[in-house]
Amino acid sequence: MDNLFNNLHNDKKPLAERMRPTSLNNFVGQKHIIGEGKLLRRLIEARRVPSVIFYGPPGTGKTTLARIIADTSNSNFVKMNAISSGVAEVKEVIARAKQDFEIEGKRTYLLLDECHRWNKAQSDSLLAALENGYLNFVGCTTENPSHSMTRAIVSRCSVFEFKRLGEEDIKEVLNRAIKTDETLKNLNIKIDNDALSYFATACGGDVRSALNGLEIGVITTNINKDKQILITKEIAAECLQRKALSLNEDVYYDLLSAFCKSLRGSDSTAALYYANRLIEAGIEPQVLARRTICHASEDVGIAAPNALVQACCALYVLDNVGMPEGNLALTQAIIYVCESPKDNRVVIAKDMAMDDAKNHPDDNIPPYLRNHTADSKNYKYPHDYGGYVKQQYLPNSLKDKKYFIRKENKKSE
Repeated sequence: MDNLFNNLHNDKKPLAERMRPTSLNNFVGQKHIIGEGKLLRRLIEARRVPSVIFYGPPGTGKTTLARIIADTSNSNFVKMNAISSGVAEVKEVIARAKQDFEIEGKRTYLLLDECHRWNKAQSDSLLAALENGYLNFVGCTTENPSHSMTRAIVSRCSVFEFKRLGEEDIKEVLNRAIKTDETLKNLNIKIDNDALSYFATACGGDVRSALNGLEIGVITTNINKDKQILITKEIAAECLQRKALSLNEDVYYDLLSAFCKSLRGSDSTAALYYANRLIEAGIEPQVLARRTICHASEDVGIAAPNALVQACCALYVLDNVGMPEGNLALTQAIIYVCESPKDNRVVIAKDMAMDDAKNHPDDNIPPYLRNHTADSKNYKYPHDYGGYVKQQYLPNSLKDKKYFIRKENKKSE
């Protein structure tokens, strides 16, 4: 709730906090859920937002949108963090929310950051308040709530997925900060296009990270002879604590293409060379791990399923251990994928299945495969026949289709 002290020492707050939008008109990104005509936008404008869960990467606007919802609906707003809150605190919030609703007719929005961290007892303490309608829950999490939160809470909420912000969105926010922030607009800040592009690319879609990096650059850069604070690409890289990519865009994509084709071509030496060229140039090694994961399914697939396990483990190690040690796991995964036999039947099967699913969406399921029908007795339970029994599973129009063809796999020399 606003009070006399809210804007006191506002200039001491981080830039990301000062630039936090207070209305939908200033909110950047997430057009897929709050663009014109989208469901969540209609709910906000109608002041009828129910309990919701926002999940997605950090710095994508989850908390900001929750505050906008509370302000727009003229409701009370309480913010808690699941890591530091307990059942007793929740009960206090519920009691106050009930009182405000009964006396003033005013709902309360409870914003819970890291909501996937709540245990069942904490989650269950909210259920009655949600059912009675005087408390609306807004959960924010980086984890998919379908498998990280209790079913009772998820079933009472609408779930919206937040995406990483695009580069143009990040640039828009940074330019707006330079021009409109009460502190920055009084400084003669010059940010070159390379630096702006680097902030937008290297922050990984996290607008908070980009704004924090810009602020660090401004307060640590001396005024030059032209009486400007000049933010260069090198300064941007230092402020984000990441190495500036020392490649132009064409060379970057050429190296990435050569890396991918070397994986497919079973040349581990070439793949490792291109991978380390990219790492030395400043690419995030997770980019290479993700590409390795894709090729583990696309080019190796069923011929050596452990290739996918190795690639996923490499990404896990990079995320949780970091560099330079993470490069060992990445190297192991690259070698494993390269040296594995190649087989693209997974891709072929996926494409064929997707094509038929689009072109035969209304075909009838065989009666004995349906759920609880009179024909269910005609279903042959495979375990009654030693684990396998021949019967038709596909609809009649597709009954002779084969997506996955068994064959003997051989690695070409």
